[in-house]
Amino acid sequence: MITTALPSLEAWTAHFAQAPVPVLPRTADAMDWLKDRQDDLDAHRIAEFLAGDPLMTLKIFRRLAAVSPQTDDDDGEIGAESVTAALVYLGVGPFFAGFEQLITTDELLASRPHALDGLHEVLRRAARAAVFALGFAVHRMDSDAPALYHAALLHDFAEMLLWCHAPDLALEIRRRQRHDPTLRSARAQMDVLHIHLADLEQALMRAWRLPRVWRRLTDEHAAAHDLQARTVTLAIRLARHTQQGWDNAALPDDIADIAALLNLSPEATLRKVRDLDEV
Repeated sequence: MITTALPSLEAWTAHFAQAPVPVLPRTADAMDWLKDRQDDLDAHRIAEFLAGDPLMTLKIFRRLAAVSPQTDDDDGEIGAESVTAALVYLGVGPFFAGFEQLITTDELLASRPHALDGLHEVLRRAARAAVFALGFAVHRMDSDAPALYHAALLHDFAEMLLWCHAPDLALEIRRRQRHDPTLRSARAQMDVLHIHLADLEQALMRAWRLPRVWRRLTDEHAAAHDLQARTVTLAIRLARHTQQGWDNAALPDDIADIAALLNLSPEATLRKVRDLDEV
């Protein structure tokens, strides 16, 4: 466990690039069930069972990068862009052989219940953001809707890893923001970690050679000129600002921006996002 801030973004990246990634308990249970039936399953069916766990998605793609040769691409990006494609690249047998020993989030944080609660908050927020992103993309008839869903689901994976491997620091960030509701996440992260988690996330995506489309869609700087990245960013914003209810002071601005994205009135937009949240 990291208990004090590391000295640089490079140090944080090097540490997390090699740190074990736990999975959700339901994923570990699913893997045990699937392993005994692997001869009857294809990559698509396995991916369906693992959907919704961003941590397992990271493990799969990190494994794929480890066994895939570098390409002539400028950053050695691996070719798969979905869990199903990654499983096809790995092969069903080698996939199960490579994930025989899984540590779960509950096991890793068994002695840190407050940190486990914090991790679950991020996971719930990510799941809601993914639903919002998918709903926005479908409304816009975006053919890349599944990619936007996964980008939103993975958007905050650096924060998830922080709760897993530096729970004291994650708790301190949460304590400061609860003490001062006006304190922005980026400021709190810089004060406690001396980095922004968004920068760590992009650095880890490059280190793990994750699909470039994910890197583009999760880059908040691209949201100003990229409608798909903006879709993901607005979904994340909405999920974050409504995590504790629908009375957040930032919500009117979120609804106005989403209305512009979807070409709807603010009233129709609010109804739509409330309906999506009940799915």
